[in-house]
Amino acid sequence: QVQLVESGGGLVQAGGSLRLSCAASGRTCSSYAMGWFRQAPGKERELVATISWSGGSTGYADSVKGRFTISRDNAKNTVYLQMNSLKPDDTAVYYCAAAPVWRVVTHLREYDYWGQGTQVTVSS
Repeated sequence: QVQLVESGGGLVQAGGSLRLSCAASGRTCSSYAMGWFRQAPGKERELVATISWSGGSTGYADSVKGRFTISRDNAKNTVYLQMNSLKPDDTAVYYCAAAPVWRVVTHLREYDYWGQGTQVTVSS
Protein backbone atom coordinates (compact mmCIF):
# COMPACT_ATOMS: atom_id res chain seq x y z
CA GLN A 1 0.00 0.00 0.00
CA VAL A 2 1.07 3.54 -0.75
CA GLN A 3 -0.44 6.63 0.81
CA LEU A 4 -0.06 9.92 -1.04
CA VAL A 5 -0.59 13.39 0.37
CA GLU A 6 -0.46 16.48 -1.85
CA SER A 7 0.35 19.98 -0.67
CA GLY A 8 1.27 23.37 -2.09
CA GLY A 9 -1.92 24.34 -3.84
CA GLY A 10 -3.50 27.75 -3.49
CA LEU A 11 -4.60 30.92 -5.21
CA VAL A 12 -2.19 32.66 -7.56
CA GLN A 13 -2.43 35.34 -10.21
CA ALA A 14 -1.93 34.55 -13.87
CA GLY A 15 1.77 34.44 -14.68
CA GLY A 16 2.66 33.31 -11.19
CA SER A 17 4.20 30.08 -9.92
CA LEU A 18 3.40 27.31 -7.49
CA ARG A 19 5.21 24.16 -6.45
CA LEU A 20 3.15 21.14 -5.54
CA SER A 21 4.55 18.35 -3.40
CA CYS A 22 3.39 14.78 -3.02
CA ALA A 23 4.63 12.90 0.03
CA ALA A 24 4.44 9.12 -0.14
CA SER A 25 4.33 6.72 2.76
CA GLY A 26 3.99 2.99 3.03
CA ARG A 27 5.96 1.16 0.39
CA THR A 28 8.86 3.21 -0.93
CA CYS A 29 7.79 5.34 -3.87
CA SER A 30 11.06 4.61 -5.65
CA SER A 31 9.41 1.38 -6.84
CA TYR A 32 6.70 3.34 -8.64
CA ALA A 33 6.28 5.62 -11.57
CA MET A 34 4.53 8.78 -10.43
CA GLY A 35 2.14 11.15 -12.10
CA TRP A 36 0.33 14.41 -11.59
CA PHE A 37 -3.21 14.71 -12.88
CA ARG A 38 -5.76 17.48 -12.73
CA GLN A 39 -9.50 17.76 -12.90
CA ALA A 40 -11.42 20.95 -13.53
CA PRO A 41 -15.16 21.26 -12.79
CA GLY A 42 -17.21 19.45 -15.42
CA LYS A 43 -14.14 17.98 -17.09
CA GLU A 44 -12.45 14.59 -17.05
CA ARG A 45 -9.30 13.97 -15.06
CA GLU A 46 -6.29 14.47 -17.30
CA LEU A 47 -2.60 13.70 -17.12
CA VAL A 48 -0.36 16.69 -16.48
CA ALA A 49 3.04 15.06 -16.04
CA THR A 50 4.61 11.67 -15.36
CA ILE A 51 8.03 10.54 -14.20
CA SER A 52 9.72 7.13 -14.20
CA TRP A 53 10.81 5.44 -10.99
CA SER A 54 14.42 6.56 -11.47
CA GLY A 55 13.48 10.08 -12.52
CA GLY A 56 15.34 9.59 -15.78
CA SER A 57 12.28 9.85 -18.00
CA THR A 58 9.44 12.36 -17.92
CA GLY A 59 6.36 13.13 -19.95
CA TYR A 60 4.05 16.13 -20.14
CA ALA A 61 0.71 17.15 -21.53
CA ASP A 62 1.10 19.50 -24.48
CA SER A 63 -0.76 22.19 -22.59
CA VAL A 64 1.93 22.41 -19.88
CA LYS A 65 5.14 21.69 -21.80
CA GLY A 66 7.73 24.34 -21.16
CA ARG A 67 5.84 25.66 -18.12
CA PHE A 68 5.64 22.72 -15.69
CA THR A 69 8.42 20.48 -14.44
CA ILE A 70 7.99 17.17 -12.62
CA SER A 71 10.77 15.86 -10.40
CA ARG A 72 11.25 13.40 -7.58
CA ASP A 73 13.46 12.84 -4.57
CA ASN A 74 13.33 9.13 -3.77
CA ALA A 75 15.34 9.62 -0.57
CA LYS A 76 12.51 11.82 0.69
CA ASN A 77 9.72 9.78 -0.94
CA THR A 78 8.46 12.99 -2.50
CA VAL A 79 7.43 14.05 -5.98
CA TYR A 80 7.18 17.67 -7.05
CA LEU A 81 5.42 19.65 -9.73
CA GLN A 82 6.89 23.08 -10.39
CA MET A 83 4.31 25.19 -12.20
CA ASN A 84 5.41 28.44 -13.84
CA SER A 85 3.61 30.96 -16.05
CA LEU A 86 0.29 29.79 -14.70
CA LYS A 87 -2.87 30.50 -16.66
CA PRO A 88 -6.53 30.59 -15.59
CA ASP A 89 -7.01 27.37 -17.62
CA ASP A 90 -4.68 25.64 -15.16
CA THR A 91 -7.30 26.01 -12.44
CA ALA A 92 -8.21 22.52 -11.18
CA VAL A 93 -7.78 20.04 -8.39
CA TYR A 94 -4.36 18.46 -8.81
CA TYR A 95 -3.84 14.81 -7.88
CA CYS A 96 -0.72 12.79 -7.31
CA ALA A 97 -0.76 9.13 -8.33
CA ALA A 98 1.54 6.09 -8.23
CA ALA A 99 1.81 3.23 -10.73
CA PRO A 100 3.72 0.00 -9.96
CA VAL A 101 5.96 0.14 -13.03
CA TRP A 102 9.40 1.58 -13.76
CA ARG A 103 8.63 3.59 -16.91
CA VAL A 104 6.59 6.74 -17.45
CA VAL A 105 2.86 6.03 -17.39
CA THR A 106 0.41 8.14 -19.35
CA HIS A 107 -2.84 6.22 -18.91
CA LEU A 108 -4.91 7.00 -15.85
CA ARG A 109 -6.00 3.37 -15.43
CA GLU A 110 -2.46 2.17 -14.81
CA TYR A 111 -2.23 4.17 -11.60
CA ASP A 112 -3.11 2.18 -8.49
CA TYR A 113 -2.81 4.80 -5.77
CA TRP A 114 -4.16 8.34 -5.58
CA GLY A 115 -3.93 11.26 -3.22
CA GLN A 116 -6.84 13.39 -2.08
CA GLY A 117 -5.94 16.31 -4.30
CA THR A 118 -4.98 19.94 -3.80
CA GLN A 119 -6.81 22.91 -5.28
CA VAL A 120 -4.99 25.27 -7.61
CA THR A 121 -6.81 28.44 -8.61
CA VAL A 122 -5.32 30.90 -11.08
CA SER A 123 -6.96 34.29 -11.27
CA SER A 124 -6.87 36.47 -14.37
